[in-house]
Amino acid sequence: MGDIVEDETSFYSNAEDYWKEVPPTVDGMLGGYGSISNIDINGSKAFLKKFIREGEGKTGSGCALDCGAGIGRITKRLLLPLFQTVDLVDVTKEFLDKARSYLGEDGKRVENYFCCGLQDFVPETGRYDVIWIQWVIGHLTDDHLVDFLRRCQKGLRPNGLVIIKDNVSYEGIVPDEVDSSVCRDLEIVRRLVGRAGLRIIHEEQQMNFPKEIYQVHMLALR
Repeated sequence: MGDIVEDETSFYSNAEDYWKEVPPTVDGMLGGYGSISNIDINGSKAFLKKFIREGEGKTGSGCALDCGAGIGRITKRLLLPLFQTVDLVDVTKEFLDKARSYLGEDGKRVENYFCCGLQDFVPETGRYDVIWIQWVIGHLTDDHLVDFLRRCQKGLRPNGLVIIKDNVSYEGIVPDEVDSSVCRDLEIVRRLVGRAGLRIIHEEQQMNFPKEIYQVHMLALR
């Protein structure tokens, strides 16, 4: 991917500039596709519930981390209903400020709002049952993604999971000049996960999204 991202600094700063101009709304978070939010959340919930149960080898429901959280759409609809506490991390301060009101009463169970790019973020060791990374890996270079996933692994509790949910391209790496990101094909994502020392324990495609957008896949990693 090095040849696609020629200048790492501007790759990140252009993305930050792009998101600063995006309205802090559900529609803004979903690039104008606010209408798919319910389908997205329901697909994620069905996926996540396969792992979170009491009992041997199951993932706990104590604390989750929402990566690239924006205004907290996923925290509000998916994570707070399933976990006792949630932390949010996002590079855009305005989104995190908005999250405080958007999350409403349940927002009291959010312990931390981290304003930080994922390339620099270090999850606290052994803190999280689930680290949820949705629609944000395209904003990381390959090396930074691998390093971030390694740090995530250290941030997990026993039986914890890292979950990636993201667009996948049909082939190779497709750059997006508008928001300064890339879309990788599934094989490349799998390879980067492997490089990070994680294995995919379950993988599914999100169904019922509009035909004109990228396919979206969910990968559960340990």
